[in-house]
Amino acid sequence: MKTKDIAILLSVILIVAMLVIPFPPWMLSFLIITNISLALLVLLTSMNIHEPLQFSIFPSLLLLLTLFRLGLNVSTTRSILSIGDAGGVVETFGTFVVGGNILVGLVVFFILVIIQFIVITKGAERVSEVAARFTLDAMPGKQMSIDADLNAGIISDQEAKKRREKVARESDFYGAMDGASKFVKGDAIAGIIIVLINLIFGILIGMVQQGLPIGEAAVKYSMLTVGDGIVSQIPALLISTATGIVVTRAASEGNLGTDIAGQLFAYPKILYIAAGTILLLGITTPINDLLTIPIAAALAAGAYALGRVPETPGEEHEMVSEEAAAEEMKSPESVLDLLQMDPIEFEFGYGLIPLADANQGGDLLDRVVMIRRQLALELGIVIPVVRIRDNIQLEPNEYQIKIKGDEVAKGTLLLDHYLAMSPGTENTIPGIDTIEPSFGLPAKWIAEEVKEQAEIEGYTVVDPPSVVSTHLTEVLKANAHRLIGRQETKELIDHLQENYPILVEEVTPSPLTIGDVQKVLSKLLKENVSVRNLPLIFETLADYGKVTLDTDVLTEYVRQALARQITKQYADGEPTLKVITISGKVEKMIADSIQQTENGNYLAMDPVDSQKIIEAAAAQIEELSNIQRSPIFLCSPAIRMYVRQLMERYFPQVPILSYNELEADVEVQSIGMVNVS
Repeated sequence: MKTKDIAILLSVILIVAMLVIPFPPWMLSFLIITNISLALLVLLTSMNIHEPLQFSIFPSLLLLLTLFRLGLNVSTTRSILSIGDAGGVVETFGTFVVGGNILVGLVVFFILVIIQFIVITKGAERVSEVAARFTLDAMPGKQMSIDADLNAGIISDQEAKKRREKVARESDFYGAMDGASKFVKGDAIAGIIIVLINLIFGILIGMVQQGLPIGEAAVKYSMLTVGDGIVSQIPALLISTATGIVVTRAASEGNLGTDIAGQLFAYPKILYIAAGTILLLGITTPINDLLTIPIAAALAAGAYALGRVPETPGEEHEMVSEEAAAEEMKSPESVLDLLQMDPIEFEFGYGLIPLADANQGGDLLDRVVMIRRQLALELGIVIPVVRIRDNIQLEPNEYQIKIKGDEVAKGTLLLDHYLAMSPGTENTIPGIDTIEPSFGLPAKWIAEEVKEQAEIEGYTVVDPPSVVSTHLTEVLKANAHRLIGRQETKELIDHLQENYPILVEEVTPSPLTIGDVQKVLSKLLKENVSVRNLPLIFETLADYGKVTLDTDVLTEYVRQALARQITKQYADGEPTLKVITISGKVEKMIADSIQQTENGNYLAMDPVDSQKIIEAAAAQIEELSNIQRSPIFLCSPAIRMYVRQLMERYFPQVPILSYNELEADVEVQSIGMVNVS
């Protein structure tokens, strides 16, 4: 432990000791001066902070100082009632403040208590309560604002993390201050009770045990009681004032002194008005002119001096900022920043700016936040932040989506139109022919006047923000396997380890590396299989990772373990799953073409045979598209991954399942077969 840590612990032990051990008067005097010094230090610190979080330890410090002061009160009370002496400091305050009149001393003491209890403490308590309530209520809005700035690319991930931490710390601080202000209130009540105890029992002890006359006992113990009360109320008043300053500090760029000087004297002409009012007050009333004229002259001189100060600090600060920015551009670090590539970018032409501008009613930023949450639930990974920015090189109504710098999708929007997709009947609605960007369906951009008619005729009508958010969602789903790298996999593993530490230790770093796990997760996502059930995936990897290190084979084992999830995904609650099967002849052709090497197995099929299989599969897919049914291929487990290798180039979105990936309670119906002659 460091020296300062030991000092704090000894201070707490000292507080406990004061409650049970009698201290000599000289030591009490030393502790009283220490108490006043600490209270003054806290007050000055609270005046020089820029924001409350710079003094975040204040609630805990307030508790310790309150306990220290109460422990000191107990010690002085014990000393007063037992030996009639509480040290030179208490006696000095008693005689100096009382000045030979006990009643005056008591009145001064009670005035100090009233000021602290009714004015400062009550106000600080109310401000703490309101600040805590409003800070907690504002937390969701602040978090959404941070997410919006992050998605818009205004701030970086590190800046967003710091702002989130600051919001959480503000909530904790104001919540703690709401409770800590009760200490100050209780301390004021305890001070009144302790004074009454000292006064009443002191007089009784002086009369009964020491045999003093009632007058002499009253004088002696009243002086000590008032001295003790005042010497404890002065630091209590300083701490109460510091509490009020801390909880009433708003966001600013300077400390309390700078803010008062800068804001109170920000308008020099007002000082002239104040000077004239004070001068008029001295002339028109019996108040002595020698009092009003110097004050009025000082105000007028201050106004004249402030009016001559040139308003250049802002300009100088701006010039310094520009110079610093220029120097930063010349530094090597600024060139390195250019190498940073955003995982996901959404760029749009200037005609689509209202889509992302909240001031014009755009809600794209909020939609992106919801898309990331939706995909986290569906896919089981955290989609990186989407950088949203305008691009003058695009057409005004054009947008494009990039994954790691590569364009993967683009589209065109008409903000003053609606996208209407035909129900399959004859198109009778007037509009601009187009293609729906997410699924490639024929559609039309229609005016708002014909929207109701289109809906009556069975068209699916979608507004432009929904079109682009749906397109972005589908693009991210299709490219999820490109977004999960080793770093993202490590974060998923760390999150899993919090609840399943033994499971993670059994899989990584041995027998599988993070790269091996990343390849398995990427292969699953590439075929639209969610990895949210990460514990089950790791259970399977733990079972088979010792048997093989081939990530293709491990992926097949994981898919079979996720049979219930895959069945639910494609059966969609129906008892019958309609599929396209692979004939025995085609399966044998594929099995005979598998080449085994030291680096793994791969499919080496004759190009003519593979072309026949592809054409047969395409014919089956076309037949299903005519009846508006999505194709699903089904084959034996031994060749599923090779069938996938063969067809993914031509039919990347068509699911290919094996018999082991389907639950036994689902009936499989073949509505087509891939066969070659």
